[in-house]
Amino acid sequence: MLVDFHKEILFVGRLLLGGAFIFAGLRNIQNRTFAAQLMSGRGVPQAALVLWAGIVVQAIAGVLLIAGVCTAASAALLLLFLIVATPMFHNFWDYQQGPDRVAKINGFVGNVALAGAILTLIANSLQA
Repeated sequence: MLVDFHKEILFVGRLLLGGAFIFAGLRNIQNRTFAAQLMSGRGVPQAALVLWAGIVVQAIAGVLLIAGVCTAASAALLLLFLIVATPMFHNFWDYQQGPDRVAKINGFVGNVALAGAILTLIANSLQA
């Protein structure tokens, strides 16, 4: 007899994915001065306000994702967040070599993987 764990696996996936964004939002609160300065240096107007908007998106969309409420919409919002934030914070192309470049590449690749997970979740929620 084959047991169907689709719902359980999907919940754990949403928990891990949404939890990662909630955790990142909380970390951004702790590092808000540095993050806002970095954003301002990259030409973002009203950097502190934009940072807080991103934190709110991470937290609310992360909670909605975990709860399975408006899954496709909250996942799409997090995908949009990644599209904006990834080149801003993981700009490996500005580094020729060294540990900073490695860290930026790792962050970039990690966010690409998150985007893949989000797209998979969106496809799954649209199929249901």
